[in-house]
This record gives sequence, structure tokens and C-alpha cells, in this order.
Amino acid sequence: MIERQPYTFDRVIRILFGVVIAVGLFYLIYVLRDALLPFLVAWIVAYMLNPLVVYNKRVFKLKGRVIAIALAFLEVLITLSLLGVLLLPSIFDEIGHMRQLMSDYVYNSSSIPFLPQAVHDFIRQNVDFSELSGLLSREQWLSIIENSFSGAWGVITGSVGEIVNIVSWLIVLLYIVFILLDYDKILAGFQRMIPQKYRPMVVSVVNDIEDSMNRYFRGQALVAGLVGVLFSIGFMIVGLPLGIVLGLFIGVLNMVPYLQLVGIIPTILLCLVSASDTGSSFWLLFGACILVFIVVQIIEDVFIVPRVMGKVTGLNPAIILLSLSIWGTLLGFVGMIIALPLTTLCLSYYERYVIGDDVVNPTEQNVDTAESEKAPE
Repeated sequence: MIERQPYTFDRVIRILFGVVIAVGLFYLIYVLRDALLPFLVAWIVAYMLNPLVVYNKRVFKLKGRVIAIALAFLEVLITLSLLGVLLLPSIFDEIGHMRQLMSDYVYNSSSIPFLPQAVHDFIRQNVDFSELSGLLSREQWLSIIENSFSGAWGVITGSVGEIVNIVSWLIVLLYIVFILLDYDKILAGFQRMIPQKYRPMVVSVVNDIEDSMNRYFRGQALVAGLVGVLFSIGFMIVGLPLGIVLGLFIGVLNMVPYLQLVGIIPTILLCLVSASDTGSSFWLLFGACILVFIVVQIIEDVFIVPRVMGKVTGLNPAIILLSLSIWGTLLGFVGMIIALPLTTLCLSYYERYVIGDDVVNPTEQNVDTAESEKAPE
């Protein structure tokens, strides 16, 4: 327990001075948010790629990091290309099939047995299936490609805005390379910038932030990817249209734990459209989809999360959503990027230095317990 100090005049002035500095830093981030965005995006990508760079350097016994970084980029590019070759044809087929199902549901006025007609009328009145069908059309995708080429032609003809966009992406790529080249040195440099008097406190809080980021940027991303693949496989087995796209979408939602339950809403709509087209039982298909949700949730909680995330608990999902909403509203996309680090920083500082709780690592606690049991009486 940390001994509480009296609130003297000098301490109050220092607290007020610290608050002014924090407000000033917040305002500075708000003003420079557009300039900081490429760097923050690059830092997140570099943070995700750094373990792969370290792995390549260790496995191939490389002295420098340049070749290891090049191999990491090559491995990511090959992985994404393979995923595109394997998934894109099926996704495009499902999109075309789903567009046809939506058209049949709207224009043929199909109904589903055991489901009241009022439900169908409500859905047709409040859901614009025509617009959704248009978004899934091949013409829409061709329009997107055409706009992309027209944007490229704008660069050729001297469009300043498009040139700025291309330069921004190149800056992000350069940031990623430079950060990965001196990743450890950058972290050590930040640590040396902290005054020696406050270094233990800052390092302790930063370690808490790093543990949280390991869970929510690396661990949770891996969990979300595995969950998305499992949902896609499950929906394909039960025959749900657009199953791969919906499964991957639910995997993205799983970046915030248990947010994948939101995916039940589009699942219901897809089951309605599919049952209306095939004449099969809506409840049977919907029940099979709910079974997929249950099975994937069990696999995630019993097998995936304990092995990927460990037994250390992270932020509450409600706290994650609240922090993303608040910081995103205040600072836009930059705020959403720094939401979790800042929230973890505030909570860690409050627990350690305001209420005086010593946050003990569960692993260290188990080690201490084991050593105490082995100690002679």
C-alpha cells in the first residue's frame, strides 16, 4: 500500500500543472490528428509485424533486420494473395446468388410457412432490399473499379488531392519500415527520455499498457481471425447464403469480445431470404445457424482463448466499447487507435497511484505461492 501524502500547496500546484500539461497534450493531438494518423497506423502495423520479424531473424540466423523485414513483408503478401485466390471466387459467387435471392424475395412476394405475413410486410417496408441488391451487383463492383482507375488517371493528369493520398500511403509504408528497423532502439530511447526519478513508475505503467496491447492487438486479432474462419465454415455447412462474408464480418466484430452476437441480426435476414427462395423451413435453418453460434462460442471459450490469450483477463467489453466511443468522438479515427492505450493508462495509474492497489501478475503470484510452499518451516 502506497502511503498517502497530504495535499500541500506545492502538491496542489504540481497537480494543476500536470492537468494543464495533459489538457495541452490532448489539444495538440487534436490539432495534429491528421498528421499523426499515418504514423499511428504505421506503428500499429509495425507492432503487429515485429514478432514475425524477430522470428525470421532467429530462424534464418540473420544478423541485421533488413532481410528479416523484407521476408516478413513477403510472407504477409503471399498469405493475403493465397487467401484472395481461395476466397474471392466463392465470395463473388455468393454475392451473385444472394442478389438473386433478394430480388425473388422482394418482387415475387414469397412467404415462409409458420411466419406471420405481418413480419414479411414489416421487413419489406423497412428494409430496402433493392438498394442492397444494387450494392451486390456486378455493375456496382465495376463502378468501384472504374472509379479507382479514374482516380489513378487523376494522378496522371495532375490531381493534387490524389497525389496527396498516394504520398500519404507511401509515408505510412516508410514509417513501417523505419520503425521495424529500429524497433528496440526506439523503445529504449523513449525510456531514456524519462527522468530517472519517475522512470520506475512510468515503466511499470507502460508495462501494463504493453500487456493490454498484446491481448487486444495481437491476441484478440488472432482470436478474431480464427473465429471468423470457424463461422464461415459453419455457415457453409448449414447452407446459409453469403456465409463466408458473414463469417468474416462476425470475426471482425469479435475484435471486441462477445460483439459477434450482433451478427445474429444479418443472420436472421439471410435465413428469411434463403427460406423464402428454397421453400425450406426458416426455423430449421435459423436453428442450425444458432447452433453454429453456440459451437463456435464454446470452441472459442474452451480452446482458442485459453491458448492464445492465456488466463490473464483484459478490459471489460463494456469498457472497450465506451473507450472507443469516447475517444473516437473526441479525436476521430486517431482517437479510436489510441483509445485502448489511453484507457489502460488511466486505469493502471488510478489503481497503482491513486487508490494504492498493487496489481500483481497472476503468473508471478503463482510463482511466489509455489516458492512459499516449498520453503522450510
